[in-house]
Amino acid sequence: MARLTLQIRGHELPGGSCGEYRHVHVGTQRGKDPDQLVQADAPEAVFRITVETITGTDGTTDFKGPHVQGRRGARFIYLTWGELPPDGDFAMFRRAKFFLDDLPPEAAAGGTVRTDVGLTDDRGLPLCAAIRPPRITWRFSGADERG
Repeated sequence: MARLTLQIRGHELPGGSCGEYRHVHVGTQRGKDPDQLVQADAPEAVFRITVETITGTDGTTDFKGPHVQGRRGARFIYLTWGELPPDGDFAMFRRAKFFLDDLPPEAAAGGTVRTDVGLTDDRGLPLCAAIRPPRITWRFSGADERG
């Protein structure tokens, strides 16, 4: 088992008000709950997620951790978008799915993998649905590090 840090740097956020939504925030999803929330009018949002990599008896890599979603062979993490009014609760309205099988093969041994991704879609709304290459490119940075 190895420890892997995923770092997602989101830029070009859609803004605190976009479309019909107000008080927009984005964060990771830990289990069913939002985590690491950032206002969508920030200049950027940086998320760090730690996962464990496990090599199965068949030699394939699997991923575990509180942010990991999906079944073996199709694991992913979510960025979740929602409204978070002052003195209110987070109300999710869409999510973006980042597939862990898109990570570079050397990530199986642990370390840090990074990506930079624009978080606004072509209509000026929060990026959602499946985010796959070429829209996203993960880069292996080697030994686990912060920053």
